[in-house]
Amino acid sequence: MNHIPRRNFLKLLVNTLLGISSALGLTGLARFFGFQSDPPLPKEFDIGPAADYPLGTSTIVPQVPASVRHLSRGYTAISMKCTHLGCTVEKPGDSFECPCHGSRFDENGKLMRGPATRDLPTLPVEENEAGNLIIHAG
Repeated sequence: MNHIPRRNFLKLLVNTLLGISSALGLTGLARFFGFQSDPPLPKEFDIGPAADYPLGTSTIVPQVPASVRHLSRGYTAISMKCTHLGCTVEKPGDSFECPCHGSRFDENGKLMRGPATRDLPTLPVEENEAGNLIIHAG
């Protein structure tokens, strides 16, 4: 029976472990440099014909997310991203509530209770020449 000298065995073991570590490191490095980030979120949202938003209504548009209101002075949109940590707020009634940390905002997006420290932002809304409403979210 052939015995491998201890020195040769340790050298073989160290070289094997270094080879495995190098392969794993190179694989991780290749994944890092090959990372594809998500495409940027759109800055404008075409939410359809203005006729779909009658005077006096408030409509949730989940793809923005925003609440669009048609008032006598025109259209307004309130962002439904909480100013605390960016959770999407819910609208169970006339107010907005953050399900993550409990912030509350009135129907106009004004802060009523924290931990948020700012009101919900308003987003510009315009009607294009085709009669569709465009929300500018960025």
